[in-house]
Amino acid sequence: MQSVAAAITMVRDDPFFLRTWVRYYGDLLGRENCTVVNHGHGDEVRRIAEGCNIVGIPGDPHKNFDMKRWRLLGGLVQGLRSYYSHVIVGDVDELVVLDPEVGVSLVDWLAQQPIRRLLTPLGIEVIHRPALELEPVSGGILGPRRHVRLAPHYSKPCVISLGTKIARGGHYTQASKLFAPDPLYLFHLKFCDFETYVSTLNQRNAMTETVGGDAREVSIGRHWFAEARGEDREVFARFDDLEMQEGFDLAWVRKRMKRSWKARSDTGFWQFDRPDYRLQYVLPERFVGMF
Repeated sequence: MQSVAAAITMVRDDPFFLRTWVRYYGDLLGRENCTVVNHGHGDEVRRIAEGCNIVGIPGDPHKNFDMKRWRLLGGLVQGLRSYYSHVIVGDVDELVVLDPEVGVSLVDWLAQQPIRRLLTPLGIEVIHRPALELEPVSGGILGPRRHVRLAPHYSKPCVISLGTKIARGGHYTQASKLFAPDPLYLFHLKFCDFETYVSTLNQRNAMTETVGGDAREVSIGRHWFAEARGEDREVFARFDDLEMQEGFDLAWVRKRMKRSWKARSDTGFWQFDRPDYRLQYVLPERFVGMF
């Protein structure tokens, strides 16, 4: 059993993304090194995550959802650090990916990295262009989907080998040094498939309705609420307007992250600027089939 890297997430009724998460990290790390927090003790989650470490917690609707979620995840991450050199933490629709150009697996690459630091992969978002990409994603996402957009909001300090506090959402930590390795990416999958997007938001809207209150009152991301949803087809149609870029050299984005690195007011957390880049790229062939 390898002790280089573990992965942990929390999920409730997201079977499409959980299957992808378990298949990806299970193959890379071994399912015995993957932990799934099963919010609501869901039977389907247990079936999909068989072989992983499953932590069941109550699923009763409650306020302060995201605060409690990240408090739990942060505590589990720090516990797992006693047994693994690196712990990868994030939402179930996020995957940390090493550029295949490096020529080694993510585990072998992490084994070569110093510990007692945080690694921040560059955030990119897989987007579905329905008029151009007709193939379903049931057999894998990268291949049927090749378009991505820059997503600085998802450049998260999520590969952890240092004791530090993680902010709600995983977007900030109290580590004062930024390490953003060139070959490391965080793929966000929320928009990877139109039909999956619709069904997932239907489910999340129903959940927030049972909790009651607005996003600020209950500390759940605003994007989970029906009033913030908009018209689904218009959301995906706007991807057509993103400016297409040649190649896939994103070193300039990491340079801007490093130049803008600073303390986040007096909160104790650190941040870089997260501008809205209206740009899209076609993933190189080497990424096809990774998940």
